[in-house]
Amino acid sequence: MMNDTLKTIFNRRSVRTFKPEQIENQALDSIVSAGQYAPSGMNHQPWHFTVVQNRELLADINTLCKAVYMQWDNPALQERVKAENFSAFYHAPTLIVVSGDATSLTPQFDCALALGTMFLAAASLGIGSCWIHALQSFHDLAEGPAMMKKLQVPEGYRIFGSGAFGYSAQELPLPKPRKEGAVTILR
Repeated sequence: MMNDTLKTIFNRRSVRTFKPEQIENQALDSIVSAGQYAPSGMNHQPWHFTVVQNRELLADINTLCKAVYMQWDNPALQERVKAENFSAFYHAPTLIVVSGDATSLTPQFDCALALGTMFLAAASLGIGSCWIHALQSFHDLAEGPAMMKKLQVPEGYRIFGSGAFGYSAQELPLPKPRKEGAVTILR
């Protein structure tokens, strides 16, 4: 069985090379609206979406991401950060930061599901995306609170994920084989 929704799910890939052109406002509105319609525990909808398209702010976020990556015990990532043109979000023109009310029932899962829904919405519109993990560690940095204010993250909220969005600058790769033995059906 196949329909448009399943085709989008099966064909979506993480994009790590973006064109510099900004995504259209109507597409952005659709992507963010899709995130707002994601399921959430007891329909708490604990999320807040911060859409960043300002180049100076994206550069500031990238600088802070470099600091995060240098703290992680991953020599390959630390080496990658040293590249002159390093971008934690692959030079995407749009970054969507998903924060959530830390006192809500299941904010980390709800926010992740909202971001995943936005990835699928973007793919259905021909827009590429990629999960960006580093921003979740901003609260651990001395500069973190100031950046959270710049991002207008509501008080008491925490960043649970972010995504790079833009038009892909290359062909999407074919899917890698799926892990075998990952499904058990009990009838």
